[in-house]
Amino acid sequence: MKVFTSVLATLLLLGTLPLDAEEPSLAWKVQPLTVDLNEGIDIADINGDGTPDLLSGRNWYAGPDYTPRPLRAVADWNGYAESNGDYAFDVDGDGLTDLIAGSFLPTEVFWYRNPGKEGLARGHLWEKRLLVDTKDTSNESQLFQDLDGDGVPEWIVNSWKKNVPMVVWKLTTELREVDRQSEGDKTVTRKEEFPTMKRCVIGSKGNGHGIAVGDLNNDGHLDLLLGQGWYEGPKDSPLEKNWTFHPDWDLHASCPMLVHDVNGDDRNDLIVGVAHGFGLHWWEQLAPAADGSLQWKQHLIDDRFSQPHCLHLADLTGDGRPELITGKRVYAHNGGDPGGKEPACLYYWTWEPDKPVFQRHVIDEGHVGTGLQIRTADLNGDKRIDIAVAGKSGTYVLLNLGNKKSR
Repeated sequence: MKVFTSVLATLLLLGTLPLDAEEPSLAWKVQPLTVDLNEGIDIADINGDGTPDLLSGRNWYAGPDYTPRPLRAVADWNGYAESNGDYAFDVDGDGLTDLIAGSFLPTEVFWYRNPGKEGLARGHLWEKRLLVDTKDTSNESQLFQDLDGDGVPEWIVNSWKKNVPMVVWKLTTELREVDRQSEGDKTVTRKEEFPTMKRCVIGSKGNGHGIAVGDLNNDGHLDLLLGQGWYEGPKDSPLEKNWTFHPDWDLHASCPMLVHDVNGDDRNDLIVGVAHGFGLHWWEQLAPAADGSLQWKQHLIDDRFSQPHCLHLADLTGDGRPELITGKRVYAHNGGDPGGKEPACLYYWTWEPDKPVFQRHVIDEGHVGTGLQIRTADLNGDKRIDIAVAGKSGTYVLLNLGNKKSR
């Protein structure tokens, strides 16, 4: 038994063996869309027809058949894409869904403006516009989630570097000059509001590979988890205050990790993948120590495939409880990670809260892996939750056909 210790928490590793499912699994229709250098994907109604579409790298895909349509150019850096996440959002408030795109090394955050009904029909590329130059690089991933409760998500950036500030970017607007004309003896300047982002530093003590948002200490306020530990969210004005940092671990963790009450004891637990190696675990939150620090016990979920870099929860079976979805991030470091050249795979796991033993179900082996995002929605209107993934093994839609034994 291996024991992990830190200043504020103790983590016990239990030697539980991973299990394949004994109960019936879901059947899936695998629909390949394209193969290109891209690891981001999101789901939204792009053309306003009421049907879910996909945004993914160079293309958007019009549902329900998911025909590829051009969106933007994405640079290829010797096996690495100038893209590490796609996020659908109406940036300029015109009622059309735009795209905000992240990137690993460039410091700029760009958005791509939806060209509207006619432009979409004619296959126009989306206009590229600068949101902000962050001046920060080494961006592993980001989340797009509302931290301050105003209904507008924040851009939450995770760096693989440990000793850099933790920065959140808030969407806002600024007045910019768009025209200047002389009218007699006067110069008339016309200004318009343009979307931008405001820098908010919530802490400078820890960062590192891995990110999650959730109420980790069950106090009713959102916390932020990173590779080196977690920031405790303040009770109010979260973007105007420094958050309290707890160096409870030092990990090279998945993006995202997941904050979820696995065993139904009303304490939020943590689900973590070893992003660039073997290992998928859940950390059971125990009763706090006498000094109030959080205590953990680590349980193995699976260690039979490598690079569970991206994790996702969704109710695939329709029983009202979420399943865990992840798989192999294909060629994350061009195949240089442990197990990096083994076949692609994608799985989901079921468990009972009163008996949290995770059972693995195969979605696909040999073809479909993950990139940096997994998205779920009912894509074909049959009231079942489907999956969309993009990675270096390709961009795929996986249609949920229901229980194998009931078909």
